[in-house]
Amino acid sequence: MTAEPIRRFGPAASVAPHYRGGVVAIGNFDGIHRGHQAVLEAAKALAAEKRVPALCLTFEPHPRSVFQPDRPVPRLTPPPVKARLLEALGFDAVVEHPFDRAFASLSAEDFVQEILVDCLGATHVVVGFDFQYGARRGGNAQTLHAEGARHGFGVTAIEAFADEGGGPVSSSRIREDLGRGDVAAAAALLGYRWMVEATVIGGQKLGRQLGYPTANMALPENGLLAHGIYAVRFRRPGGDLLDGVASYGRRPTFDNGAALFETYLFDFVGDLYGETCDVSVFARLRGEEKFDGVEALIRQMDKDAAEARAFLSGAAPLSPLDRLIAF
Repeated sequence: MTAEPIRRFGPAASVAPHYRGGVVAIGNFDGIHRGHQAVLEAAKALAAEKRVPALCLTFEPHPRSVFQPDRPVPRLTPPPVKARLLEALGFDAVVEHPFDRAFASLSAEDFVQEILVDCLGATHVVVGFDFQYGARRGGNAQTLHAEGARHGFGVTAIEAFADEGGGPVSSSRIREDLGRGDVAAAAALLGYRWMVEATVIGGQKLGRQLGYPTANMALPENGLLAHGIYAVRFRRPGGDLLDGVASYGRRPTFDNGAALFETYLFDFVGDLYGETCDVSVFARLRGEEKFDGVEALIRQMDKDAAEARAFLSGAAPLSPLDRLIAF
């Protein structure tokens, strides 16, 4: 990790002078998956070599959510989670530049001049091979090379990244895996266990009545994660890691109400209300079920807890990034 917590800036014009003149990785980077990491690691290595800050320039909200507001993109990594991952990768700052129709109308040349040169003073820019920028996607990696030569900054375009089977690594593919509950397949593409971040809220205390008190979180009901039972690792704001088993769904045995992410933490006693915590999802144990009664549900919960304990006790990091955030 960086020596200091990562700095988060909004508009590029708000970037503090200390962070100007760095190496800038540009992209939406939703998910920070292995393909994104190839771009980010290249930028970080160049920044270390040049002894300048490593910055990530990204955009909020996701451009598709601006152009198709009726079809907003389910975010794999909302801005706070993305910043956490970038910090773990060693970045000094992330620029979450506002994306709206006015910004989208900026010409490719003006994007380079106003954002990369005037605001960031970039010494080198790193992008993916298919990077496009400016109004009507008028700029690409090739034009960026020419702009860099004109303005005095270097440009590196990273080739496409494929998984071990030769398939593309993409955010949309990861969303599909999570929607099926295949968190192992999603983790293989991400290079780390996917995680959620939310504030612990009060519930109906049904779990406490069953002998399984839970930390409850309300997640965006966008279909990103399939309902079911999961083995998880829970991180408190201070960094404490706790193993547990989580139920995500509508509690069909009881009220079939609004979806909640409810985590039973092993060997923990305490109050978590109001804490904003991260949960890394390690494995899906089963789908959500409706039981005939409370006793049948408790018997299954006992089995789920034992299976989750066994799985987590044998889990190993998938990568250095996974080790930093989930171990």
